[in-house]
Amino acid sequence: MLKRLFLFLLLTSLYPTLSWAQETRITGRVVDAESKSPIGFASIALREEGTGALTNEYGYFQLAMPQRSVDDSIIVMALGFRRTALLVKRGKMEDLIIELPRQSIKLDNVTIEASKVRPMGMGSRSNTPGDGMIQGMPGSQYAALMKNEKGKKLGFIRSVSFFIGENGFPREPFRIRLYKADGNYNSPNTDMLLDNVVVSATRGGEWFTVDLTQYNLPAPTEGFYVAMEWIVSGDKFYTTNFMDNYTPYGQILRPTFEFKESRTWNYTIGRGWSLITLANGNARYNAMIKAEVDAYK
Repeated sequence: MLKRLFLFLLLTSLYPTLSWAQETRITGRVVDAESKSPIGFASIALREEGTGALTNEYGYFQLAMPQRSVDDSIIVMALGFRRTALLVKRGKMEDLIIELPRQSIKLDNVTIEASKVRPMGMGSRSNTPGDGMIQGMPGSQYAALMKNEKGKKLGFIRSVSFFIGENGFPREPFRIRLYKADGNYNSPNTDMLLDNVVVSATRGGEWFTVDLTQYNLPAPTEGFYVAMEWIVSGDKFYTTNFMDNYTPYGQILRPTFEFKESRTWNYTIGRGWSLITLANGNARYNAMIKAEVDAYK
């Protein structure tokens, strides 16, 4: 009887705290402004707070209310849609509907004579991964530069490959991102692939290759970035506010030490892109990612 009474008092004492926590969250859904269909895996960041969240597969999100200031801005970014910002004020904000307009890019007409091109590999050339693991939280990305070291005239991107480790959960889905190297300090910036390409490997401990020929994406002569983006599948939620209590899941990339310069950037919700500068002697720590493109003879 005493145990039941103690449990009842404990729960009733916690109830106001739990209710307050729920009332100070921002919740809502991100949808296509035209079709009203949900947008999964959209990145939502509080600019001043430096925190963020990822919409789940059905476009829903939840985010802790800003604490540093009364007003803040929500920055919403989704693949294939224009970046959108809106003002939030500290207080109860639930069931928001954020509509994003579609982004369109004009692809130049590229005609390639098959007799004049041959496949060329870019990025990692090794089949032996280095020691260590690269694991990301949902919404984070690791992007490796596909450098045109031979200065070839390039055609379409044929495929991209990721060396997925044998540890973790290698069969979990992830999203492929392609970027131009047109950001600050040649960082990843403009999306090249606007389709939502979510894939899963059958196993780990080997290269996993994805065919991209159907998208007819011209490879920039100056090179481009191939990125793995960790996502949340199903109806689960993820927010950076709970990162300390979050158990990492998903596939693990393996690193390579075959380059003397840093070619890998990391993206974190609310913080943006940062160059990975870890080194092993004279070799830099880079994500083991590669691509195959058409190159003119």
